[in-house]
Amino acid sequence: MVKKTLGLKIKINNSLLNFIEIDLKKLEHNYYAIRSLLNPKTKMIGVVKANAYGSEVNSIAKKLVALGIDALAVAFTEEGIQLRNQGIKARILVFYPQTENFKLLISANLEPALYSKKSWRAFEKNILDQRKKNYPVHVKYNTGLNRIGFNPADSDWILNEIKKDAFKIKSVYSHLAASEENRPNEFSQKQLALFNEIMNDHKKNSKSETDFHLLNTSGIFNYPELHLDWIRCGIGLYGFANQPQWNKKLKPIGKLISTITQIHSIKSGETVGYNCGWTAHENTRIAILPLGHADGIARHYGQGNGWVSIQGEKAPIVGNICMDMIMVEIKNLPCEEGDEVEIFGTVNTAEAFADQGNTISYELLSGLGKRIERRILK
Repeated sequence: MVKKTLGLKIKINNSLLNFIEIDLKKLEHNYYAIRSLLNPKTKMIGVVKANAYGSEVNSIAKKLVALGIDALAVAFTEEGIQLRNQGIKARILVFYPQTENFKLLISANLEPALYSKKSWRAFEKNILDQRKKNYPVHVKYNTGLNRIGFNPADSDWILNEIKKDAFKIKSVYSHLAASEENRPNEFSQKQLALFNEIMNDHKKNSKSETDFHLLNTSGIFNYPELHLDWIRCGIGLYGFANQPQWNKKLKPIGKLISTITQIHSIKSGETVGYNCGWTAHENTRIAILPLGHADGIARHYGQGNGWVSIQGEKAPIVGNICMDMIMVEIKNLPCEEGDEVEIFGTVNTAEAFADQGNTISYELLSGLGKRIERRILK
């Protein structure tokens, strides 16, 4: 591409130095692998919040709809509207809708999770103002995770309120705090017992047919007897299930690639990076990669925490992570400037790379910045 600027012809190279390769065939594998675990009548909610866990939400959502996903879920109203603008007509749940966006939510035909009396009243007002009836909503209960959700003691209040025509409760749900922990787990058992009470209250005292769901990805694997009417699958669709034996059934869909922009030969005793963060103990070489904490590779990497793959060999991250660059020790590895480097993907999975930085795959993936190009493999 050639662009004229101030009379000058400037050649612009559209290939970026950093990209995430997103493999939709692996997404398809994960979708069917998880479907195979479910009870035949259990439906699947595909969680695509946070740009589909840092990948590329439009492509992911369209693929899941094409595969037959029963519903999608996002965190906030704006995310649901983005999907509607992409032509997604599937059911979309909004887990954490903000009261000031209820009007927009309704206009986009999104389904909110109501989680407090305040959110209930605010949504009710919007529904009545727009003269809607039987609008689909979901009720979130807090059974111990202590984020958002109705107190279980509010169930009588909720059951009385749903007698009105404004709402149609499509599902009642909660969230386990330790779904990946080995069974038996005392805390999970308390949550399960409480949710059973909630389900019984709704079944006995509500005339409308209501679905129930409790499990995220880890719960799908760990509590097969509790799949209920729906499951909510997020990280599993992207290739991880929080336990090594469960991960074997899945394929990570993303591969993060960078490029060596410069190689330095340094002598024993010389330092690398801000605050002289790393000292060479022998004559060696380091490679500079154009990726940093502005792109989601945080400062808990470096100082030997984390490594990248160059020609299939480990190259440890040294020094402090910079905003736009990281430094890796390459010693005598056969590489040169311009070579591609795998940050995570095939040799070193995102989960393993996250663990090296004392974090989790969720944080690593969802934090990958907009400067990184997304390349979709269909």
